[in-house]
Amino acid sequence: MSLMSVRGFAVASATAVTAVGSVVGATSSSVAQTNDAEAAAAGVTLLADIPSGQQAGVQAASLAEQADTQALVADASAKKAAEESARRAAAKSAAEKKEAAEQAARQAKERAEAKRAASRSASSFSVQSSYTVAQIQAMAAQMVPGGQFQCFSNIVNHESSWNYRAVNPSSGAYGLFQALPGSKMSSSGSDWQTNPATQIKWGLNYMNNSYGSACKAWDFWQANHWY
Repeated sequence: MSLMSVRGFAVASATAVTAVGSVVGATSSSVAQTNDAEAAAAGVTLLADIPSGQQAGVQAASLAEQADTQALVADASAKKAAEESARRAAAKSAAEKKEAAEQAARQAKERAEAKRAASRSASSFSVQSSYTVAQIQAMAAQMVPGGQFQCFSNIVNHESSWNYRAVNPSSGAYGLFQALPGSKMSSSGSDWQTNPATQIKWGLNYMNNSYGSACKAWDFWQANHWY
């Protein structure tokens, strides 16, 4: 006797119940005969037709087959979910790498622009005995990259109010950026005390070398009130 399929067991069980009910309530043997004929036509072995000693084994085998089928379905579903999760993670990683690369490219461009601007010689501007705030700001506008100028200006406003001869009476810090000591600005020109262009060149170089840009220097200043 062959074991029933999952479908066969389900159909057989339902048919067996019908068959039992038919036998109990029937007034003739025709109903039971009809059920038996239908089951035979469907190729189904009735549970009632299996010897009682073998019924438990047949049921266990059928349930095991159902469990195997369900496990296969669950495995397929888990595999699909894992593949989708991996795809999303890969897409997110690629997007983050692209953004990081673009940001690095922007920063490199900004540094290059700042370096070119800061390398401009103070001799490009005519030497005067004194300079107005407007003149100094015009110099800075030509030497500082456009995207960094406002940050640069914010720092100078707080440090010296654009007074290139400003001196801190307590520390001796000097100039537009309150360099301490002021003489460190000599790395950009020997006229650091009297030429705002030399001070601007030094200040921009300092911000770029210490923080990466004027805007990053301004971010630090806002958090610490010094830079």
